[in-house]
Amino acid sequence: MSNLELAIHLFIQLTVILATCRAVGWLGRRFLGQTQVVMEMVAGVLLGPSLLGWVAPAVQSWLFPRQLAAEAAGGTVAVAHPSMAVLFALSQLGLVLYMFLIGLDFNAQLLRGRIARAGLISAAGIVVPFALGGLLALALRQRGGLFAPAASIATAVLFLGASMSITAFPMLARILRERGQTRTSLGTMTLSAGAIDDAVAWCLLALVLATFNATPEMAFLTLGGGAAYLALMLGWARPRLEWFQRGLDRDRPMSADRFTLVLLVLMLCALVTDRIGIYAVFGAFVAGIAMPRGRFAQEVTEKIEGLTTALLLPIFFVYSGLNTEIGLVNNAALWGLTAVVIALASIGKGVACTLAARFSGESWRHAAIVGTLMNARGLMELIILNVGLEQGVITPTLFTIMVLMAVVTTLVASPLYNFLAGREQPA
Repeated sequence: MSNLELAIHLFIQLTVILATCRAVGWLGRRFLGQTQVVMEMVAGVLLGPSLLGWVAPAVQSWLFPRQLAAEAAGGTVAVAHPSMAVLFALSQLGLVLYMFLIGLDFNAQLLRGRIARAGLISAAGIVVPFALGGLLALALRQRGGLFAPAASIATAVLFLGASMSITAFPMLARILRERGQTRTSLGTMTLSAGAIDDAVAWCLLALVLATFNATPEMAFLTLGGGAAYLALMLGWARPRLEWFQRGLDRDRPMSADRFTLVLLVLMLCALVTDRIGIYAVFGAFVAGIAMPRGRFAQEVTEKIEGLTTALLLPIFFVYSGLNTEIGLVNNAALWGLTAVVIALASIGKGVACTLAARFSGESWRHAAIVGTLMNARGLMELIILNVGLEQGVITPTLFTIMVLMAVVTTLVASPLYNFLAGREQPA
């Protein structure tokens, strides 16, 4: 395939991806009360082998080909199709930019005065689902076909525990922002608990990646390098990054040179964490936290957000959908396992956080709202699952089961929140 043919094929893929995500998003908002990002998760599954590949397999295999015939010394061999490599690279760029924006929008002030209550809810939302996920991993590790043979019992427990513990922090923030609840007591407490949960889950994921297929020395290097990076960015680099804020003219936008430097720092941070064995999005998220706030954050967000959310994130959702093959869940036992995973995820996260919020003094209605929002997995879950699949920790079958769990828990969050909140404006 020539470069020109590859470019044309890529433009066709992007056209289909954007049109499908927008159409499915409109239907979801119009008839189901869902947000655009939630329906993009669904659109990704629809474009994959689960629907398009089932209805029109020839179209799906041509549009998103997995392999390409190539000449070799021994004859013709199948190699990975270059268009899928391009889509993967674009999806990773989208994740890095998006997690940078999440870090840039993270407000550490939320934790002040609410650390005890948020910490209790967060602890419940981490410990209980992690324990349930770990026990489930011990049971599933013995049956085969779900975890990769190279994945040790410890890796399986850590990975599934982290996957169960994650919260869709961006979606949680988006729902509260749409309802005007980000600055209320309930909203800030929930945001704080979600932020703590995801920070811990990412640390657990870093531990998984550090120990999987690595010597103890390499694991120590990865964890030590991650801790050093965190200390460097939030300690030494943070005050020096304030330079980006200085001299910004209120009447003129940020210069192209200054914005390029911001992107340079971001890409360097993503590269560093990738090289030390931690996923690039962790470096991007921490880089966002370390950047200055105020006018600088507003301008950077305006420059990055539109292209990221409208083009690059849909690519990630579709790429995840291409790895999701519901046909792999092809018997009663696997569908039963899927139901068990969804139930354990909801009990471990939703119910545990609800009880913790009630114990901390919230009403039952407000506690249920907290549990509902904390139970959504969304984009963050897909990131972890894609890491596990790319790194060879889990098989496509378990990947599909976990994606179904993420979709279900995320789909019920918005309508259940609207039902519980009603017209009430929580304090």
